Amino acid sequence: MIFLGILAAAFLGNMEAVTNGAIESSKEAVNVVIVMSGVLSMWTGLMKIGEKSGLIDSLSEKLKPFLRFLFPDIPPEHKAMKHIATNVIANVLGLGWAATPAGLLAMKEMQKLNPDKEKASRAMCMFMVFNMSSLQLVSVNIIVYRAQAGSANPSEIIGPGLFATLVSTVTGIVVIKLIEVKKRKCRY
Repeated sequence: MIFLGILAAAFLGNMEAVTNGAIESSKEAVNVVIVMSGVLSMWTGLMKIGEKSGLIDSLSEKLKPFLRFLFPDIPPEHKAMKHIATNVIANVLGLGWAATPAGLLAMKEMQKLNPDKEKASRAMCMFMVFNMSSLQLVSVNIIVYRAQAGSANPSEIIGPGLFATLVSTVTGIVVIKLIEVKKRKCRY
């Protein structure tokens, strides 16, 4: 598509506009990376502080009943549960980028429990749906983008974001649980 765009610009005599647009977009991309790196560093650092202070473990403990409901196939003290809890906490705080390493470790640990290595387990599917719906109290990256774009109130997205992610998370969980019930009924 880029190549076709450049060809069309050359054919129509708009190469100067394409060049200027590419330069401006490059500047904007670098600015976004710099701002997001700062935000990422701050929140990842706060996650590390939370980890070292025991806050993550405390929150993980409070999440256990909910996670047992979602992931009954995973033993409660298995490493996968700790990684899932860390991923959930980071996502709830709107730190999708900080949640990714914990999510990858959770999948790796769940794969160890998976009897059929060629197919995703029920727990892995539930984790993917739950992780992708990503319940968030604070959408940090969206707030940063809005602030960069000059929004008068970049944090006004918190309420609608919380509502939208709550609805998507509940919907995802309900659908997976309904599929589980249907599969159980089909076996009998």
